[in-house]
Amino acid sequence: MIDVNTLTDVRAYEPERIAQALSNRVPGPGPIPGKKQMIIACDHAARGALGAGGDPLAMADRRDLLERCVAALNRPGVTGFLGTADMIEDLVILGALDGKDVYGSMNRVGLQGASFEMDDRFNCYDTQGIVNAGLEGGKTLTRINLDDAGTAVTLEATAKAVDEMSAAGKRLMIEPFISTWVDGKIQNDLSPDAVIKSIAIAQAQGRSSAYTWLKLPCVDEMERVMASTTLPSLILGGEVPDDPDAAFGQWADALTLPNVLGLVIGRSLLYPNDDDVERAVDNAVELL
Repeated sequence: MIDVNTLTDVRAYEPERIAQALSNRVPGPGPIPGKKQMIIACDHAARGALGAGGDPLAMADRRDLLERCVAALNRPGVTGFLGTADMIEDLVILGALDGKDVYGSMNRVGLQGASFEMDDRFNCYDTQGIVNAGLEGGKTLTRINLDDAGTAVTLEATAKAVDEMSAAGKRLMIEPFISTWVDGKIQNDLSPDAVIKSIAIAQAQGRSSAYTWLKLPCVDEMERVMASTTLPSLILGGEVPDDPDAAFGQWADALTLPNVLGLVIGRSLLYPNDDDVERAVDNAVELL
């Protein structure tokens, strides 16, 4: 069991150990031809999205969340982690990120349920922070709402991140959606045509797409969806599925496509319906 007091003591009395641990971390190998990636994602809480499955506060207990992440990262075949600085720093102190490709989540301003949810400016990692921490790359959430002016700010910030990350030689995952307001809440359009449109917009951001990857939902007609891009792409997991077998089947089909290079899964593996994190991760790794 993780001793949260140890993490608090490091932060309170020896905060310099965090930078030392990041500097001493064994880096991940990066993309390897012929090998699919399995990345554990955990940046939802920073946007106020603490729910998983039927529990709206599933991620509220930090020790439980860290234990789930450590259990997932320790499974064979897991290649990386995606999170905000607080999560990455806790996990690097625990020694859980050695040999993993680590990606910093960059924009979390658009808090879940907020009136400004579409104004998703960058408030977490920036390019310099990713470079300083020795991370392998970053990730943006780029939601596109044609009826909300906040989209303009998000796109401008995304393009800037693409420029800076490319100049630094760091991979950047863009997670695009076509989104709309429905009864005061943001809903992402997961129709194939909408995903294709989001890809077209996202892949054109910035001065160069050389280091740009895509992080995409698994939707119907994935062969047609993936035909809309040549960028390396990873499939995201989304909410905890009611039918895990069906979700795994969709992921398996998507992984057969040549520009789908792996999975980036969070709540679906960290909070499976049977609460067996190790088995959920092992089942996902088998798909690769």
